[in-house]
Amino acid sequence: MARGRKDDIPEEDKKRKVSGRDFREALKIFRFVLPYKVYFILGLIFLGFSALTSLAFPLLAGELINAAVGKSDFTINQVGAGLLISLVLQAVFSFFRVELFARVSENTLRDIRSTLYSKMITLPIRYLENKRVGELISRLTADVNQLQDVISFSLAEFLRQIITLIVGITIVVIRSPQLTLFMLGIFPLIIGAALFFGRYIRKLSKATQDQLARTNIIVEETLQAVNVVKAFTNEAYEVRRYDTALQQVMGTALKTARLRGSFTSFIIVALFGGIFSILWYGTTLLASGAIKEGELFEFILYTVFIGGAMGGMGDLYAQLQKTIGASERVRDILGEQSEVVLAEDVKTLRIYGEIAFEDVNFSYPSRPDMPVLRGIDFRMEAGQKIALVGYSGAGKSTIVQLLMRYHTATSGRILVDGQDVTSFDIRQLRRNIGVVPQEVALFGGTIRENIAYGKPGASDTEIREAARKANALDFILTFPEGLDTVVGERGVKLSGGQRQRIAIARAILKDPAILILDEATSSLDAESEKLVQDALDELMKGRTTIIIAHRLATIRKVDYIYVISEGRITESGTHEQLADLDNGIYQHLLRLQFELE
Repeated sequence: MARGRKDDIPEEDKKRKVSGRDFREALKIFRFVLPYKVYFILGLIFLGFSALTSLAFPLLAGELINAAVGKSDFTINQVGAGLLISLVLQAVFSFFRVELFARVSENTLRDIRSTLYSKMITLPIRYLENKRVGELISRLTADVNQLQDVISFSLAEFLRQIITLIVGITIVVIRSPQLTLFMLGIFPLIIGAALFFGRYIRKLSKATQDQLARTNIIVEETLQAVNVVKAFTNEAYEVRRYDTALQQVMGTALKTARLRGSFTSFIIVALFGGIFSILWYGTTLLASGAIKEGELFEFILYTVFIGGAMGGMGDLYAQLQKTIGASERVRDILGEQSEVVLAEDVKTLRIYGEIAFEDVNFSYPSRPDMPVLRGIDFRMEAGQKIALVGYSGAGKSTIVQLLMRYHTATSGRILVDGQDVTSFDIRQLRRNIGVVPQEVALFGGTIRENIAYGKPGASDTEIREAARKANALDFILTFPEGLDTVVGERGVKLSGGQRQRIAIARAILKDPAILILDEATSSLDAESEKLVQDALDELMKGRTTIIIAHRLATIRKVDYIYVISEGRITESGTHEQLADLDNGIYQHLLRLQFELE
């Protein structure tokens, strides 16, 4: 489970106002639209046609009134036919607009999700260790969904409102300059209010989104550690914790709703007040003969269109602003440096397995003043077996993490076959290293899929042979579905020994030159340990093996043992040599285990 905390976004990020630069940076996410620019441009064309045909309705409606009172050059039927044609065209244009923008949005969102997941899966361990799983999932779901709303709907509607404003105002200026001046004196108030409310709505919407991400983190972590929750009977505690987080989400969402409601109420009062004022002023012009009946009706309809566009602009502007935070978080991940480039083919490289650590020192970048390893220096020949022992926190696991390039040594060199590990393509290196950990991570699919993960595309014969060598085939065949048995989330349907043997089968199928056994039998009962140890003996044949062990009885036959204490090698030798070393750490660990057993 990831260890970092994102207890929340820094305060300065919450308080920061959105600048023009922020908006321009957010728009960079639309580079994913470029492969579908033809659909996008066609969608814009149909959007324009749709907006223009809708703006023809007030004009035709006004002409229909004039025709009814005998002040038009057209008959009622002719104008009615024009309205019907406009309606049909509006329906056709709207269909193609929705269809084309749906194509763009769905393809774009698929590409964003695929690119984002590809980036996440290729990021180095040091980055992923500082992120919580729920946070990353939220980026892939909630944030990307926020972008989908904009690409598929909000952006198109925003452009439609702009067209409505520009064309609508142009028409009313031409048709009735006097009423237009009166109208334009009222609507700036609406625009100002839209910008004011939009800014605060964005802040609250972003806060709601961030709080929702934290609720996802709680669910993710709780379900991953559900056995711990139940062992401590903390179900009620977790429910309260989740309810508290949901309460915060609801509080912020309600505050946002109240602000939206206030904004909507203001728009209704301002809009209908404006229309009433225009109607009053228009009737005075009508009474004086300055305009026709149809022109007044037409102008009122255009005012409704323009007012609706202005009112909608505020909400759409707030919606567009909401995507800035989502876009920023997505772009932050996409901007990270991957350790693997998936597009590049990597040639198979078979190494022999000679390993050397030369005066290796290491500190985590976040804690440079706290050395984890201090001058680690040892060499092992290909096919040799060594063990790393010591108290918890001594640095044993860090040594193998540096070998696998999960982290990079602060100083010194790590060589494989005489070549610095940093000079290998990281995939070439890791393909030659197999790991059997203490806590086996199985996927929720079948036993077959979990074993085949060591060699995707392996044949059924290869999978069965690997299972046999791992002492796993017998128990697998006792299941009705055999290799097709579903193991459940993280292998929950299998026992600890069964999971270990599946992991060993996976490693056998991978056929690595270097093998790392990280306390692979420490949590098993005696019977399971015997079966697993026999499988490990099979797996270790002909491979360079590094064993991290607390149970010293499992390492008596290794070629060499290194005792690690406070990041240093303090003792080294065979089991017999170290067992006879007076006042040695190894001797002390042996004595402790003997007393415990």
